[in-house]
Amino acid sequence: MTVSALVPGGTHVTKRILIADDEPNIVTALEFLLQRNGYEVLLARDGETTLQQVELHRPDLVLLDVMMSVKSGYEVCQRMRERAEWQHIKIIMLSAKGREAEVNKGLSLGADLYVTKPFSTKELVAKIDELLGSAAKAGGA
Repeated sequence: MTVSALVPGGTHVTKRILIADDEPNIVTALEFLLQRNGYEVLLARDGETTLQQVELHRPDLVLLDVMMSVKSGYEVCQRMRERAEWQHIKIIMLSAKGREAEVNKGLSLGADLYVTKPFSTKELVAKIDELLGSAAKAGGA
């Protein structure tokens, strides 16, 4: 099963997701689950690498941990929203910090969704599918 979008000419393009997190357990679990659900997965372990991956690969969605080295998820989100060519990229912020102030900060910087850890991976994938309009997986199959 591949998650794809119909593009002009009738071909399907696999949706690309960048997981930006420095916790190996979370990265491994999400990478496996997203690949199993048909997504192409890219990885970044710090904020600077995240921005480089976005520049190189233009993912459809970024799962962005708030607390990373080099640049925080907040800084990455802000930088992404400053670039017109990246405006279409969906951003889901992931954080153990669930206080209202942190959630509001992430959303005000331009995140499409803010999810607190621990989270249900099944629910997260459903939210990703919803954000990417992936209800018609593999051309409706």
